[in-house]
Amino acid sequence: MMNASVEQIRRTLDAHSTFVLTTHVNPDGDGLGSELALARFLEKCGKRVSVINHSATPENYRWLDPAGSIIRFVPERDRDALLDADCIVVLDTNHPERLRSLQPFVAQSKAAKIVIDHHLDPHPFADEYLIDASATSTGEIVYGLLASINPSLLDKQIAQSLYTAIMTDTGSFRYPRTRPETHEIAARLLSYGVDPTAVYVNVYENWTPGRMRLLGEVLDSMKTAYGGVLAYVVCTQHMFRETGTSEIETDNFTTYPMSIQGVRVGILFNELKDGVKISFRSKGSIPINLLAKEFGGNGHLNAAGARLFNAVLDDTVRAVIEKAEQFLHEPTP
Repeated sequence: MMNASVEQIRRTLDAHSTFVLTTHVNPDGDGLGSELALARFLEKCGKRVSVINHSATPENYRWLDPAGSIIRFVPERDRDALLDADCIVVLDTNHPERLRSLQPFVAQSKAAKIVIDHHLDPHPFADEYLIDASATSTGEIVYGLLASINPSLLDKQIAQSLYTAIMTDTGSFRYPRTRPETHEIAARLLSYGVDPTAVYVNVYENWTPGRMRLLGEVLDSMKTAYGGVLAYVVCTQHMFRETGTSEIETDNFTTYPMSIQGVRVGILFNELKDGVKISFRSKGSIPINLLAKEFGGNGHLNAAGARLFNAVLDDTVRAVIEKAEQFLHEPTP
Protein backbone atom coordinates (compact mmCIF):
# COMPACT_ATOMS: atom_id res chain seq x y z
CA MET A 1 0.00 0.00 0.00
CA MET A 2 1.60 3.24 -1.21
CA ASN A 3 1.01 6.73 0.15
CA ALA A 4 -0.27 8.85 -2.73
CA SER A 5 1.15 12.24 -3.62
CA VAL A 6 -0.92 15.40 -3.42
CA GLU A 7 -0.79 15.50 -7.22
CA GLN A 8 -2.25 11.97 -7.47
CA ILE A 9 -5.09 12.92 -5.11
CA ARG A 10 -5.71 16.11 -7.11
CA ARG A 11 -6.03 14.10 -10.33
CA THR A 12 -8.45 11.64 -8.69
CA LEU A 13 -10.63 14.44 -7.31
CA ASP A 14 -10.61 16.18 -10.67
CA ALA A 15 -11.61 12.99 -12.52
CA HIS A 16 -14.82 12.40 -10.56
CA SER A 17 -18.06 14.31 -10.20
CA THR A 18 -20.16 12.68 -7.43
CA PHE A 19 -18.62 12.40 -3.97
CA VAL A 20 -19.47 11.04 -0.54
CA LEU A 21 -17.33 12.24 2.37
CA THR A 22 -17.35 10.50 5.74
CA THR A 23 -15.42 10.21 8.99
CA HIS A 24 -15.20 8.03 12.09
CA VAL A 25 -17.89 7.14 14.61
CA ASN A 26 -18.46 9.90 17.20
CA PRO A 27 -16.80 12.55 15.05
CA ASP A 28 -14.64 15.26 16.58
CA GLY A 29 -13.66 18.73 15.43
CA ASP A 30 -10.93 17.40 13.16
CA GLY A 31 -13.14 14.90 11.33
CA LEU A 32 -16.08 17.30 10.98
CA GLY A 33 -14.00 20.35 10.08
CA SER A 34 -12.06 18.39 7.45
CA GLU A 35 -15.27 17.03 5.91
CA LEU A 36 -16.99 20.40 5.73
CA ALA A 37 -13.93 22.17 4.30
CA LEU A 38 -13.37 19.56 1.60
CA ALA A 39 -17.09 19.42 0.77
CA ARG A 40 -17.35 23.17 0.21
CA PHE A 41 -14.14 23.21 -1.84
CA LEU A 42 -15.38 20.39 -4.10
CA GLU A 43 -18.76 22.08 -4.50
CA LYS A 44 -16.97 25.25 -5.60
CA CYS A 45 -15.22 23.06 -8.18
CA GLY A 46 -18.65 22.07 -9.55
CA LYS A 47 -18.84 18.64 -7.90
CA ARG A 48 -21.87 17.04 -6.27
CA VAL A 49 -21.05 16.22 -2.65
CA SER A 50 -22.81 14.43 0.22
CA VAL A 51 -21.39 14.29 3.75
CA ILE A 52 -22.69 11.18 5.50
CA ASN A 53 -21.62 9.97 8.96
CA HIS A 54 -22.56 7.07 11.19
CA SER A 55 -23.03 9.34 14.22
CA ALA A 56 -24.98 12.54 14.69
CA THR A 57 -22.93 15.73 14.85
CA PRO A 58 -22.21 16.56 18.52
CA GLU A 59 -24.06 19.58 19.87
CA ASN A 60 -20.91 21.69 20.29
CA TYR A 61 -20.04 21.35 16.59
CA ARG A 62 -23.43 21.96 15.00
CA TRP A 63 -22.64 25.66 14.58
CA LEU A 64 -20.05 24.62 11.96
CA ASP A 65 -22.86 23.25 9.80
CA PRO A 66 -25.74 25.74 10.15
CA ALA A 67 -27.48 24.38 7.04
CA GLY A 68 -27.49 20.86 8.49
CA SER A 69 -25.77 19.46 5.42
CA ILE A 70 -24.17 16.54 7.28
CA ILE A 71 -26.43 13.48 7.07
CA ARG A 72 -26.66 10.82 9.76
CA PHE A 73 -26.58 7.54 7.87
CA VAL A 74 -29.83 5.59 7.50
CA PRO A 75 -29.06 2.49 5.36
CA GLU A 76 -32.46 2.25 3.66
CA ARG A 77 -32.33 5.91 2.67
CA ASP A 78 -28.63 6.61 2.09
CA ARG A 79 -26.93 3.42 0.91
CA ASP A 80 -27.52 4.26 -2.76
CA ALA A 81 -25.53 7.46 -2.32
CA LEU A 82 -22.53 5.33 -1.31
CA LEU A 83 -23.10 2.67 -3.95
CA ASP A 84 -23.63 5.19 -6.76
CA ALA A 85 -20.85 7.65 -5.86
CA ASP A 86 -17.89 8.12 -8.20
CA CYS A 87 -15.55 8.76 -5.28
CA ILE A 88 -15.69 8.20 -1.52
CA VAL A 89 -13.31 10.16 0.70
CA VAL A 90 -12.73 8.89 4.25
CA LEU A 91 -11.29 11.54 6.56
CA ASP A 92 -9.54 11.30 9.94
CA THR A 93 -9.54 7.51 10.14
CA ASN A 94 -7.89 4.76 8.16
CA HIS A 95 -9.70 1.82 9.79
CA PRO A 96 -12.91 0.87 7.95
CA GLU A 97 -14.56 -0.57 11.06
CA ARG A 98 -14.60 2.94 12.53
CA LEU A 99 -17.13 3.85 9.85
CA ARG A 100 -19.52 1.47 11.62
CA SER A 101 -22.84 1.26 9.71
CA LEU A 102 -21.28 2.70 6.54
CA GLN A 103 -18.51 0.09 6.38
CA PRO A 104 -20.26 -2.65 4.34
CA PHE A 105 -21.58 -0.15 1.79
CA VAL A 106 -18.20 1.54 1.40
CA ALA A 107 -16.71 -1.90 0.82
CA GLN A 108 -19.38 -2.79 -1.79
CA SER A 109 -19.18 0.49 -3.65
CA LYS A 110 -17.30 0.58 -6.95
CA ALA A 111 -16.33 4.20 -6.24
CA ALA A 112 -12.71 5.30 -6.12
CA LYS A 113 -11.81 5.41 -2.43
CA ILE A 114 -9.43 7.94 -0.88
CA VAL A 115 -8.25 8.08 2.74
CA ILE A 116 -6.92 11.38 4.14
CA ASP A 117 -5.61 10.95 7.67
CA HIS A 118 -2.82 11.50 10.18
CA HIS A 119 -3.01 8.23 12.14
CA LEU A 120 -0.60 5.31 12.04
CA ASP A 121 -1.05 1.78 10.65
CA PRO A 122 -3.60 2.26 7.86
CA HIS A 123 -5.75 -0.69 6.83
CA PRO A 124 -5.73 -1.66 3.14
CA PHE A 125 -9.29 -0.92 2.03
CA ALA A 126 -8.94 2.20 -0.14
CA ASP A 127 -7.36 2.95 -3.51
CA GLU A 128 -5.30 5.96 -2.47
CA TYR A 129 -3.97 7.13 0.87
CA LEU A 130 -2.83 10.63 1.75
CA ILE A 131 -1.40 10.06 5.22
CA ASP A 132 1.03 12.17 7.22
CA ALA A 133 1.50 10.81 10.73
CA SER A 134 3.65 13.84 11.61
CA ALA A 135 0.77 16.25 10.93
CA THR A 136 -1.08 17.69 13.91
CA SER A 137 -4.44 16.91 12.36
CA THR A 138 -6.27 15.79 9.27
CA GLY A 139 -7.32 19.43 8.87
CA GLU A 140 -3.69 20.40 8.40
CA ILE A 141 -3.33 17.83 5.60
CA VAL A 142 -6.57 18.97 3.95
CA TYR A 143 -5.38 22.57 4.08
CA GLY A 144 -2.17 21.63 2.28
CA LEU A 145 -4.14 19.69 -0.33
CA LEU A 146 -6.64 22.46 -1.05
CA ALA A 147 -4.01 25.20 -1.07
CA SER A 148 -1.98 23.24 -3.60
CA ILE A 149 -4.97 22.57 -5.88
CA ASN A 150 -6.46 26.07 -6.05
CA PRO A 151 -5.84 28.52 -3.18
CA SER A 152 -8.18 31.06 -4.80
CA LEU A 153 -11.14 28.86 -3.82
CA LEU A 154 -10.39 29.09 -0.10
CA ASP A 155 -12.86 31.31 1.75
CA LYS A 156 -13.96 32.13 5.29
CA GLN A 157 -16.24 29.10 5.57
CA ILE A 158 -13.51 26.67 4.51
CA ALA A 159 -10.96 28.46 6.69
CA GLN A 160 -13.24 28.32 9.75
CA SER A 161 -13.77 24.58 9.32
CA LEU A 162 -10.04 23.93 8.96
CA TYR A 163 -9.10 26.22 11.85
CA THR A 164 -11.56 24.32 14.06
CA ALA A 165 -10.07 21.01 12.92
CA ILE A 166 -6.52 22.09 13.72
CA MET A 167 -7.33 23.93 16.96
CA THR A 168 -9.22 21.01 18.47
CA ASP A 169 -6.74 18.30 17.48
CA THR A 170 -3.79 20.30 18.84
CA GLY A 171 -5.54 20.93 22.15
CA SER A 172 -5.66 24.65 21.35
CA PHE A 173 -2.10 24.53 19.99
CA ARG A 174 -0.51 22.98 23.07
CA TYR A 175 0.07 19.32 22.15
CA PRO A 176 3.63 18.16 21.41
CA ARG A 177 3.31 17.95 17.61
CA THR A 178 2.40 21.64 17.35
CA ARG A 179 5.23 23.30 15.42
CA PRO A 180 5.93 26.67 13.76
CA GLU A 181 4.23 25.53 10.53
CA THR A 182 1.05 24.82 12.49
CA HIS A 183 0.85 28.42 13.66
CA GLU A 184 1.68 29.66 10.17
CA ILE A 185 -1.25 27.70 8.75
CA ALA A 186 -3.52 28.97 11.53
CA ALA A 187 -2.46 32.54 10.75
CA ARG A 188 -3.32 32.09 7.06
CA LEU A 189 -6.74 30.70 8.00
CA LEU A 190 -7.40 33.61 10.36
CA SER A 191 -6.61 36.00 7.50
CA TYR A 192 -9.92 34.93 5.88
CA GLY A 193 -11.80 36.55 8.76
CA VAL A 194 -12.12 33.59 11.11
CA ASP A 195 -12.79 34.68 14.71
CA PRO A 196 -10.62 32.47 16.98
CA THR A 197 -12.49 33.54 20.11
CA ALA A 198 -15.84 32.55 18.62
CA VAL A 199 -14.48 29.18 17.51
CA TYR A 200 -13.13 28.44 20.99
CA VAL A 201 -16.31 29.57 22.74
CA ASN A 202 -18.53 27.51 20.44
CA VAL A 203 -16.47 24.34 20.96
CA TYR A 204 -15.43 24.57 24.60
CA GLU A 205 -17.68 27.06 26.38
CA ASN A 206 -21.11 25.98 25.19
CA TRP A 207 -21.81 23.07 27.53
CA THR A 208 -25.22 21.79 28.49
CA PRO A 209 -26.05 21.67 32.23
CA GLY A 210 -26.11 17.87 31.92
CA ARG A 211 -22.56 17.76 30.61
CA MET A 212 -21.37 19.97 33.46
CA ARG A 213 -23.04 17.64 35.99
CA LEU A 214 -21.44 14.67 34.22
CA LEU A 215 -18.03 16.28 34.59
CA GLY A 216 -18.66 16.70 38.31
CA GLU A 217 -19.41 12.99 38.67
CA VAL A 218 -16.41 12.07 36.52
CA LEU A 219 -14.06 14.17 38.63
CA ASP A 220 -15.50 12.52 41.74
CA SER A 221 -14.58 9.14 40.21
CA MET A 222 -10.93 10.08 39.65
CA LYS A 223 -8.30 7.73 41.03
CA THR A 224 -4.52 7.60 40.83
CA ALA A 225 -2.13 4.66 40.71
CA TYR A 226 1.58 3.91 40.80
CA GLY A 227 2.46 6.73 43.17
CA GLY A 228 0.44 9.31 41.27
CA VAL A 229 2.09 8.79 37.88
CA LEU A 230 -1.19 7.51 36.39
CA ALA A 231 -4.67 8.97 36.87
CA TYR A 232 -7.95 7.70 35.48
CA VAL A 233 -11.64 8.53 35.42
CA VAL A 234 -14.70 6.42 34.67
CA CYS A 235 -18.03 7.26 33.01
CA THR A 236 -20.74 4.69 33.64
CA GLN A 237 -24.08 4.16 31.91
CA HIS A 238 -25.70 5.18 35.21
CA MET A 239 -23.91 8.56 35.03
CA PHE A 240 -25.09 9.10 31.46
CA ARG A 241 -28.69 8.30 32.40
CA GLU A 242 -28.67 10.49 35.50
CA THR A 243 -27.27 13.51 33.63
CA GLY A 244 -29.08 12.98 30.32
CA THR A 245 -25.79 12.75 28.44
CA SER A 246 -23.87 10.27 26.30
CA GLU A 247 -20.29 9.25 25.58
CA ILE A 248 -20.04 11.98 22.93
CA GLU A 249 -20.13 14.56 25.71
CA THR A 250 -16.99 13.16 27.35
CA ASP A 251 -14.91 14.67 24.54
CA ASN A 252 -11.78 16.27 26.05
CA PHE A 253 -12.41 14.79 29.53
CA THR A 254 -8.91 13.27 29.40
CA THR A 255 -7.67 16.81 30.07
CA TYR A 256 -8.58 16.53 33.73
CA PRO A 257 -6.56 13.50 34.89
CA MET A 258 -3.64 14.84 32.84
CA SER A 259 -3.85 18.15 34.75
CA ILE A 260 -2.80 16.60 38.07
CA GLN A 261 0.71 17.40 39.21
CA GLY A 262 3.03 14.46 38.62
CA VAL A 263 0.67 12.55 36.32
CA ARG A 264 2.31 11.21 33.14
CA VAL A 265 -0.53 8.98 31.92
CA GLY A 266 -4.25 9.76 31.96
CA ILE A 267 -7.03 7.35 30.99
CA LEU A 268 -10.76 7.81 30.45
CA PHE A 269 -13.04 4.76 30.54
CA ASN A 270 -16.51 5.08 28.98
CA GLU A 271 -18.98 2.31 29.69
CA LEU A 272 -21.03 1.70 26.54
CA LYS A 273 -24.16 -0.38 26.08
CA ASP A 274 -22.11 -2.97 24.20
CA GLY A 275 -18.67 -2.67 25.81
CA VAL A 276 -16.06 -0.13 26.92
CA LYS A 277 -14.32 2.73 25.11
CA ILE A 278 -10.91 3.79 26.41
CA SER A 279 -9.08 7.06 25.73
CA PHE A 280 -5.37 7.17 26.58
CA ARG A 281 -3.10 10.21 26.99
CA SER A 282 0.54 10.54 28.01
CA LYS A 283 3.29 13.12 28.40
CA GLY A 284 6.81 13.15 27.05
CA SER A 285 8.00 10.06 25.24
CA ILE A 286 5.75 7.55 27.01
CA PRO A 287 4.31 5.47 24.10
CA ILE A 288 0.69 5.32 25.14
CA ASN A 289 -0.26 3.97 21.70
CA LEU A 290 1.53 0.75 22.62
CA LEU A 291 -0.68 0.36 25.68
CA ALA A 292 -3.72 0.96 23.46
CA LYS A 293 -2.50 -1.77 21.10
CA GLU A 294 -2.58 -4.25 23.99
CA PHE A 295 -6.36 -3.78 23.95
CA GLY A 296 -6.89 -3.76 20.20
CA GLY A 297 -6.55 0.00 19.75
CA ASN A 298 -4.02 2.38 18.29
CA GLY A 299 -3.16 6.04 17.94
CA HIS A 300 -0.28 8.44 18.39
CA LEU A 301 2.63 8.43 20.84
CA ASN A 302 0.76 10.63 23.34
CA ALA A 303 -2.88 10.08 22.36
CA ALA A 304 -4.61 6.81 21.54
CA GLY A 305 -7.84 4.91 21.96
CA ALA A 306 -9.39 1.46 22.06
CA ARG A 307 -12.90 0.01 21.99
CA LEU A 308 -13.76 -3.35 23.52
CA PHE A 309 -17.04 -5.02 22.62
CA ASN A 310 -18.96 -7.14 25.13
CA ALA A 311 -16.47 -6.14 27.84
CA VAL A 312 -17.30 -5.55 31.52
CA LEU A 313 -16.28 -2.11 32.80
CA ASP A 314 -14.73 -3.13 36.13
CA ASP A 315 -12.76 -5.98 34.57
CA THR A 316 -11.52 -3.68 31.80
CA VAL A 317 -10.40 -0.97 34.22
CA ARG A 318 -8.53 -3.52 36.31
CA ALA A 319 -6.82 -5.08 33.29
CA VAL A 320 -5.79 -1.75 31.72
CA ILE A 321 -4.40 -0.27 34.94
CA GLU A 322 -2.46 -3.46 35.61
CA LYS A 323 -1.02 -3.56 32.08
CA ALA A 324 -0.21 0.17 32.16
CA GLU A 325 2.58 -0.28 34.69
CA GLN A 326 5.08 -1.44 32.07
CA PHE A 327 4.48 1.71 29.95
CA LEU A 328 4.85 4.36 32.66
CA HIS A 329 8.55 5.04 32.22
CA GLU A 330 10.29 7.02 29.51
CA PRO A 331 11.98 4.66 27.03
CA THR A 332 15.75 4.44 27.23
CA PRO A 333 17.34 6.19 24.22
